[in-house]
Amino acid sequence: MKIGMISFAHMHAFSYAKHLQADPEVEITAIWDEDEERGSKMAKTFNCQYVENLDRLLELDLQAVVVCSENKKHKEHVIAAARAGKHILCEKPIATEVEDAKEMIDVCRLSGVILQVAYPVRFAPAIQRVRELIGSGAIGEVVAINGTNHGQMPGGWFIEKELSGGGAATDHIVHVMDLIRWILNDEVKNVYAELDTRFYSIDVEDCGIVTLELESGVIVSIDPSWSRPKTFPSWGDVLLEFVGTKGTLSVDAFKQHSTYYNDLEIKVQHLSWADDMDKGLIDDFLQCIRKKGSPSITGEDGLRTLEVVKAAYESDKLKKVVTLNRI
Repeated sequence: MKIGMISFAHMHAFSYAKHLQADPEVEITAIWDEDEERGSKMAKTFNCQYVENLDRLLELDLQAVVVCSENKKHKEHVIAAARAGKHILCEKPIATEVEDAKEMIDVCRLSGVILQVAYPVRFAPAIQRVRELIGSGAIGEVVAINGTNHGQMPGGWFIEKELSGGGAATDHIVHVMDLIRWILNDEVKNVYAELDTRFYSIDVEDCGIVTLELESGVIVSIDPSWSRPKTFPSWGDVLLEFVGTKGTLSVDAFKQHSTYYNDLEIKVQHLSWADDMDKGLIDDFLQCIRKKGSPSITGEDGLRTLEVVKAAYESDKLKKVVTLNRI
């Protein structure tokens, strides 16, 4: 199977490419990147050709592409790939505007190609076990959820609103919201959010609290932030606590790690020994293509999480509860 990479702007691109390369039935044929220096370097790293023009890459005999460009550019790149007949794995968030996401989904459907959105935390073993337990009724009916996604401030284009679409809320609400939708098979009804910039001198928010009411009545709070210091032993965390009528279930998606006291680099590091969630995502995408099936994480999944993000921004601006009207 021949795969093309569209941009290494997002840091996950390297991990995705590494797992693609490890599959004996997959070839990374070509890389396109708007940043020629970065693209050429990655092409050498993964022993493939660097293509200067995106149209030329899409003319190659590729079955699929992985889009890891800046958030704002997802729409342009996904639509171009879909019209060229390539299956697509798109980094989250699916887009920066709801209407853009809808157009992307429509074009992929009309073009007959797979559109899968990259939410790799679904493939964390601890998260999958939680879904099994809640589905079995182990804690009874879920009535409330507390979720956090804290990370280090990424810098670069992530803090340029015209490219990212927003700050920590855009970056981190979507992961937690995707897990909640997937685990409970529920949708958001109401959103109230307060966002702020308190940790860094940047033009986008770096912290906030988002309170949600799901259609079922479950109450959810999400703390998305770039509050982890540079000395933190990993990029951040994904923590969830489910409160049920028969018990409470807490999960740390990245708990399975060893602590490495690295004197050589004068830092402490968490080294994961759990199954690699990025590998799970890539394996799932490849299997979907091979079986010509429906993606496990659809464009609509990406759309629904984006709707929550946009409602959070609207709520913060208006200082009131926003009700989602899904189409």
